[in-house]
Amino acid sequence: MVAFSFTVPMTTTAVQGLPPLFVGVGRSMIAAVFAGIALTATRQKLPDARQLLRLVIVALGIVLGFPLLSTYALTVVPASHGAVVIALLPAATALAAVWRSREKPGRKFWVAMCLGASCALLFASLQAGAIGRLSGPDLLLFGAVVAAAIGYAEGGMLSRELGSWQTVSWALVLAFPVTTVLSLWSTGFQLPQAEPLQWAAFGYLALVSMFLGFFAWYRGLAIGPMAQVSQTQLVQPVLTILWAVIFLGESLTWPTALGGLAVILAAATAVRSRNSVGAAGNSGK
Repeated sequence: MVAFSFTVPMTTTAVQGLPPLFVGVGRSMIAAVFAGIALTATRQKLPDARQLLRLVIVALGIVLGFPLLSTYALTVVPASHGAVVIALLPAATALAAVWRSREKPGRKFWVAMCLGASCALLFASLQAGAIGRLSGPDLLLFGAVVAAAIGYAEGGMLSRELGSWQTVSWALVLAFPVTTVLSLWSTGFQLPQAEPLQWAAFGYLALVSMFLGFFAWYRGLAIGPMAQVSQTQLVQPVLTILWAVIFLGESLTWPTALGGLAVILAAATAVRSRNSVGAAGNSGK
């Protein structure tokens, strides 16, 4: 989570000098090169047809969906705002994990989930300047949350079969043709011009946010239970807002602080109140 907590500030920095589409998919293209080298060097067995179909879901969620949607949103909203909306991700991941592993949580879980979603929606509406009206970037951020949650849950399940780093590596390689075409098209087939700091931020997104960070994350989800492990994400928005204040000079306002606290508390309640009765999700089979 420490590695992922820098993703939003680094994205905000990168898009100041690089095209948003390039930042969104270019990081995955670069990460796929390293993933391909790792898979080839260790002679990993090619996933079967069913696993490949599931890897497509992972790729759509974490390789394309979350990076693209969050990048475009962060060209408009500050990193601290993005961090608070994305704070809904732990609860969303828990929900996706419960659905994927066929657990049956109790009523308290669903109440807490609804409360968390309501807090996030209210915060986004207030930041947009009108109750009940979400801005375009907020919708992109919520879409990014859904995409990441599905990619996390499916990737966590696949990691029990393929291994953690292997799962993210295969997903990156599978999406490589798409990310390469989009990356080249976004720059007009020329190397973008940007400051060293912006390139450094892009490098972090490619090597850490899109590759190395998933080694530990998918390993933790594979050990599971996934819904319980997902609560570690609750520290991510707190750290992200802290980095945005320290490194980007953003101000920490009371609405941001209180909104973040409300979403985190609601998400924590949802995860902790789950009543798991299905052992299948923990068996790893």
